[in-house]
Amino acid sequence: MRKLIVGTFVTLDGIMQAPGGPEEDPTGDFAYGGWSVNYWDDMMNTFMTEFMEKPFDLLLGRKTYEIFASHWPYSEEPGADELNRAKKYVASRTLSKVDWNNSTLLKGDVVQEIKKIKGQDGPELQVHGSGNLLQTLMKNDVIDAYRLLIFPVVIGSGKRLFDFGAIPSGLNLTDSRTSSTGVIMAVYEPAGEIKVGTFELDHPSEAELERRRKLGVE
Repeated sequence: MRKLIVGTFVTLDGIMQAPGGPEEDPTGDFAYGGWSVNYWDDMMNTFMTEFMEKPFDLLLGRKTYEIFASHWPYSEEPGADELNRAKKYVASRTLSKVDWNNSTLLKGDVVQEIKKIKGQDGPELQVHGSGNLLQTLMKNDVIDAYRLLIFPVVIGSGKRLFDFGAIPSGLNLTDSRTSSTGVIMAVYEPAGEIKVGTFELDHPSEAELERRRKLGVE
């Protein structure tokens, strides 16, 4: 069974909308498109190259598919050949066809189709961007890992990575690096239910009891 890996750029407060430019996704009058552009360094390029060099297929939502399909077939940037060559699965309720090389439009129950694809032999299935699709994937617990580039930026509003589809869960950190510009590159894998605890003392000391009495806390 192949793994489904989410790779995305995200601000410190969880916004993933339009990291690459103002025209990428202006939904909701988003005013900060391009917030990731000025932070790139060699370490970040290395991190991206490491998982782009391995064989992969793509799973994309409509908006990200349209952004990619209008750019990468005409690009000579690093990664263009890999993206153009990859098999692409597109989840959309509105598209009737997909023309980018090696693309397949998923029909019917998208979650069930994705589970079938995961069960097939093949390389890892990467999800780039695709914020609305991500919420569906989270809700149905089909994500195997997150590759996040966390930028030292706070925007306050916009489309968030972990939004209405997120299921409360723990995560294991399996890799982390920090760029010269303060970007944290981290890989997380789901770790099941959140393990809760308490710092409450089992047997409060007399001093602690006295402090609580003064505060009016039983």
